Amino acid sequence: MARLAGVSQSAVSRAFNKGTSVSEETSRKVFEAAKQLGYSPNFLPRMLRKHRSDLVAIVISDTANAFYAASVDAFSKALQETGHQVLLFSVGGGNALDGVLPRLASYRVDAIVSALPVVTKEAAEAFARIRIPTVSFNTPARNQWVSSVCSDNAGGGALVADLFVRRGARSFGFIGGMRGDYASDERLRGFRERLAAHGFDEVQTARGDYLYEGGLAAAQAMTEQRMVPDALFCANDMMAFGALDALRRAGWRVPDDVLVAGYDDVPAATWGSFDLTTVVHGHQAMVAAAIAILHARMADAGPEPADGVTTMVPVRLAERATTRR
Repeated sequence: MARLAGVSQSAVSRAFNKGTSVSEETSRKVFEAAKQLGYSPNFLPRMLRKHRSDLVAIVISDTANAFYAASVDAFSKALQETGHQVLLFSVGGGNALDGVLPRLASYRVDAIVSALPVVTKEAAEAFARIRIPTVSFNTPARNQWVSSVCSDNAGGGALVADLFVRRGARSFGFIGGMRGDYASDERLRGFRERLAAHGFDEVQTARGDYLYEGGLAAAQAMTEQRMVPDALFCANDMMAFGALDALRRAGWRVPDDVLVAGYDDVPAATWGSFDLTTVVHGHQAMVAAAIAILHARMADAGPEPADGVTTMVPVRLAERATTRR
């Protein structure tokens, strides 16, 4: 190939190794020669030489959740731009990284990233034992191998509370995610504390497990029991979409009878049928922060990395038709 391209063997090697110094003209010649020869590089020798695979595991759960799907896409693109290859793992029956550890441990990956949290201290310790840098979203447990990127969940809940009170609401409801879910609990905490500061101590709560169907069922139960509050905050947009459909089917007018807000700002939140008020934290910002932590962890040459970190991503409120009176 070097002879066909008219370059040295070392130039060919540099062309196929991202991040090395090689001119655009040399790269063009090498890739044209490779195309003519039908050549594709074998990275196994490089893996053995470097003792690294350049493989990063991305762990996902429900790809029907637009936030998870967008995060996977952003993770994949960001990692491939820095020369890494991606292995995709799917977690069934849950919204946490905890259950996927046995499968991850059997692969030689350089790091793990996920929009799912490491929920328990025991799970974090188990990840530390396999000694693979791990970065996840909204993770309450961390150690020297496990780091987290968190949305300002409590701050987002407080923003929703302020808006509801400004719009005249006097009774409040919350549809949360999975039982014991850190992000959902923090969103409720911020919501409750800010409402208490405004003089409102009661919040009607239900659980929707982050699913459209869960939000639909929770709001339907409220309508059937005639216990619909003036304002309803859902811990993610998918549940808010379900709640909106349940309320409207039961004859409740949004926002005239009840205010509704979600969290995540997935693309469908702007659709005319929903036009949902929601908390915006931006999956791109969270992915960028996770990738920055990941690169620092993988570059750590010492026998033990520094303590895991938690990066907080700020939020803002996007007000749309579901709260505009």
